[in-house]
Amino acid sequence: MEEKPIDTFLVSLCYISDHIGFYGSIKHSPSDFVVTEIDVTGQLVTKDCRKGSEGIQRASNNEHDIKKRKIGPNVADFTHVIDACVKDISDSVREKVEYVSDDHNLLVSFTLEKENLETLEAISYLSSSLGVLPSDFSYAGIKDKKAITFQSMVVKKVTPQRLHEIESLLEHKGLKIHNIRPANQHLHLGQMTGNHFMLIVRDVRHHSDDTSEDLQKRVDETVHNVTNRGFLNYYGPQRFGKGQNVQSHEIGLALLKEEMAHATKLLFTAEDSDDPVNKAKKYFFETEDAKGALALMPCYKIRERLVLRALNRYGWSDEGCVRSWLSIPHAMRIFYIHAYCSKIWNEATSYRMCTYGSKVVEGDLVLCTDDTHDKSSLGDRVRVVTATDEEQTIYSIHQVVLPMPGHSVAYPTNQVGQWYIEALANAGLQSCKFRIGKLQLNVPGCYRHIVKYPHNLLYKLIFGSDDQCQGMDDRTNPEGLNSQKISLKLSFELDSSCYATVLLREMMKCNF
Repeated sequence: MEEKPIDTFLVSLCYISDHIGFYGSIKHSPSDFVVTEIDVTGQLVTKDCRKGSEGIQRASNNEHDIKKRKIGPNVADFTHVIDACVKDISDSVREKVEYVSDDHNLLVSFTLEKENLETLEAISYLSSSLGVLPSDFSYAGIKDKKAITFQSMVVKKVTPQRLHEIESLLEHKGLKIHNIRPANQHLHLGQMTGNHFMLIVRDVRHHSDDTSEDLQKRVDETVHNVTNRGFLNYYGPQRFGKGQNVQSHEIGLALLKEEMAHATKLLFTAEDSDDPVNKAKKYFFETEDAKGALALMPCYKIRERLVLRALNRYGWSDEGCVRSWLSIPHAMRIFYIHAYCSKIWNEATSYRMCTYGSKVVEGDLVLCTDDTHDKSSLGDRVRVVTATDEEQTIYSIHQVVLPMPGHSVAYPTNQVGQWYIEALANAGLQSCKFRIGKLQLNVPGCYRHIVKYPHNLLYKLIFGSDDQCQGMDDRTNPEGLNSQKISLKLSFELDSSCYATVLLREMMKCNF
């Protein structure tokens, strides 16, 4: 059964390649989607320590793969790659950090393994169990929900012993913590090289309008294209809240317009479910009784409970709504703003590619890398393409960037720049300064490459039952390939802030 598209604006986004693709089902179970963070030194963040990313044979040589890592020896057999990436590592050398005795200054690092949980939801469970605030945790990135993920985290005001004490309490929530050790600094968003993915795409078959009989050829074609042409670097569905009646970008727009009461109503718009969280949301939405909704809201929903507690104290006025938003951590407040800006960036990228294609044209913005040794800021390295640059083909498409809206970014000087002006005006943001003093939010904006490439991409079609695929059975069926149930195994790495679901969308020509 085909999955429904997540929303209309993602479905409408264009592709960079025109291959036919194929149908398949992703995230059949969390174990089909394993994500392992790669830290700033290029090491995989695993259960017991950080391990060097295993080098594997790429699908083909990629001249655009300009961001190379130091990796280990090549592993030709896919099974060995899978085993090497998931096995525990013993005899590790752990970093020795001076232990700080003052609990308020104490920082502890650990590896978080989570299954079928959002990162912020996992932090809510952890903070509730430890008796600290969600803002006491720092991390490098948000990971997929319906997946098994591994990532580094740092928490303050908690001892290593306290973390060990709650380990058994977390497992029934889909959480495990490993490699607990003292740390000497917080983590920051984006403080990683990228992520390693091991995925299974199930029920692989031709699209309904594809008359080809050679499924292997279709898969080979898609891998060749994404390896050599890349994929459009859209923000993925998890950025916007997949499957929700109200998505994160809608709340972000309301906050940018300083419509605080409306943003609060959107936060408490329930989904079509009768679980305790949605019962509490429905009750508040219908009655505006913050105290009653607080009694109904589960303890682990830290964000919603903080807002309800503030509304109960300060009332349902504009000032009360402002105070309620200020009650949640800054990272959670800015998340909604970034979701809206991400939506605009996605649509701008699609418009730019539909208008100009892969040719770099006058008025484009490019990120120059020839002066990275300087102490110049990212913005100082962004240049506007001139008519001479276009004529002499000075730049390539992988250098083109587009801005996330904000008060400190430049916009393209071609038709894309005009598109930004019109899009923000249509949303009622024509005079937005991207500074929300009431909420202590400052949105400078940033630049993002419109095209990215997978690293170390390896793939294999397999056939048989789901159980066989789950066990990584490596038998192939060259004859009668399409008469069997087919799955596709993939292993690859993506740079920080790139989405595997977006890469799969480009490969398969499916929306998830």
